[in-house]
Amino acid sequence: MRETKRKKFWKRILTAAAAVLAAAVLACVLYIGNYYHAEESALEAAAYSGQGITVSEEDDRIIFTPDSPRAGLIFYPGGKVQYEAYAPLMEACAEQGLLCVLLHMPGNLAVLDVNAAEGIPEEYPHIESWYMSGHSLGGSMAASYLSRHPDNFEGLILLAAYSTADLKDSGLSVLSVYGSEDGVMNRNSYEIYRENLPADFTEFIIPGGCHAYFGCYGAQKGDGTPEITNEEQIQLTAEAIGEFTK
Repeated sequence: MRETKRKKFWKRILTAAAAVLAAAVLACVLYIGNYYHAEESALEAAAYSGQGITVSEEDDRIIFTPDSPRAGLIFYPGGKVQYEAYAPLMEACAEQGLLCVLLHMPGNLAVLDVNAAEGIPEEYPHIESWYMSGHSLGGSMAASYLSRHPDNFEGLILLAAYSTADLKDSGLSVLSVYGSEDGVMNRNSYEIYRENLPADFTEFIIPGGCHAYFGCYGAQKGDGTPEITNEEQIQLTAEAIGEFTK
């Protein structure tokens, strides 16, 4: 009788554990499946070559190659954003002379593949200068990767992001860009982690810019109301990046 009770007890325990695990898996699937989709204009930019820019796609990346690239840029997309949404920004940066590698992240979350940039500079030996960049969560993860590989890069470009990794003595150049109307980026955290950046880092606040307009995926929950167009913010960002990387 006692043995039977013990078996029933462990059966209930295992059944409950299986139910909790199934609920956790379902929650993860629902969370990852709910993401911001790239707008049609972004999807077109991700597939179009022209005006001196060649666009090519591999399994986990889209490459934007200008006729005569002077530097390289590896880009980590924002959290829960379809990576093609950043194609217009990458196209605009390529027009500034940068070979841009836009990376796809598992579950659209850069935190799930912080090392996605590994080995990419070596694939393009003709390009001597490389920069890491990313938007929001992608920017923080790019900074994290860069903190462990500072010798392979010239600098970091943060878009509505901050670095939780200490880069102040890394010798890297850093550009931080965000919009004045950004309602998503945590300003308190931005100020707290400012000390992780080199003392001479460059900050550019886009007048009228918002959080979502670094990509093309529509309005983002909690964001401020932009006072400029999506296209204007992308162009201002690309010009700032172009100037920074010269």
